[in-house]
Amino acid sequence: MAKNTAPTLEDVARMAGVSTASISRALNDPDKVAKPTREKIEQAIEALGYTPNFGGRALASNRTNTVGAIIPSLANAMFASGLQAFQEVLSEAGINLLVATTGDDPEHELRQVKSLLAHGADGLMLIGNERPEATRAFLEKRRVAYVISWCFKDEDAQLFVGFDNFMAAKGAAEQALALGHRRIATISGIRQGNDRAGDRQAGVEAAIADHGQDAHLSHNIEAAYRLEYGAEAFAKIMGDDRPPTAIICGNDVLAAGALMRARDLGIDVPNTVSIVGFDDIGLASVVTPPLATVRVPQIEMGRTAARVLLARLSGERNVNSVALQTEFIMRGSLAPPRY
Repeated sequence: MAKNTAPTLEDVARMAGVSTASISRALNDPDKVAKPTREKIEQAIEALGYTPNFGGRALASNRTNTVGAIIPSLANAMFASGLQAFQEVLSEAGINLLVATTGDDPEHELRQVKSLLAHGADGLMLIGNERPEATRAFLEKRRVAYVISWCFKDEDAQLFVGFDNFMAAKGAAEQALALGHRRIATISGIRQGNDRAGDRQAGVEAAIADHGQDAHLSHNIEAAYRLEYGAEAFAKIMGDDRPPTAIICGNDVLAAGALMRARDLGIDVPNTVSIVGFDDIGLASVVTPPLATVRVPQIEMGRTAARVLLARLSGERNVNSVALQTEFIMRGSLAPPRY
């Protein structure tokens, strides 16, 4: 073997004293190779540090055993456990995962789709349902197997594994209304290009509208999902002459930022204003006071999305979308208003 070059199949064959065909069988169908021969091959592979020529195997099978996941951001904790669960199920099936991010830029998502497919991804997991027609047309033209997660829509043309953002946020607002809150503000995520943020805002507004004329949305500020932006939005809302008694946030990061600024300003939560989050990431239970929030079934969602995508890739018929349920978690940041 030449110095500074990767070991080849021929190198393994020479060390093991077998043919290259035997090695191929041992890698692709080990049960058809006698145990002593298989052990010699495995020892040679280990000694040489040989890695199978994945590209050649992919060409032969027309499959790469690779799946791509395209998420808005790796910095956002709400995707972490779901993506980990997605990867674990794929790994159990011998599937590799490639991850790309979009920064919530729909045009960049299309570039990432093309990049992952160019790198051999057999299927994709996408986040949310709002994307340009050009992306939808490309996926359709290429006949790409994909599953959409972190939302759920009743559509036959696409596979969803997720939850109803509208109803989850509506339920959170109803919890605040049931406690007596009538002036409710929202700090939502950036809604352009993000149907999840839009559906959550619409759900809060629907709950307020359903309650009647005595309830109203006093403020709405859109903010990127970062602590400092939640803090800035909170200060702006509470600086008004007639601030709300409850603020419902588009996710727990924004809500935690609001809590931080409340502490800095000496504003008592929940006695002066209640704060509600969304997602129930780990941060939600360790801030003071702990956040009332919507628990998203992130682990179940990741696992189920992987299973549904694998079923589609294996050619199973009648693969259906899966709607998961959220749960409102009552904690100390939400209490009846003190008028």
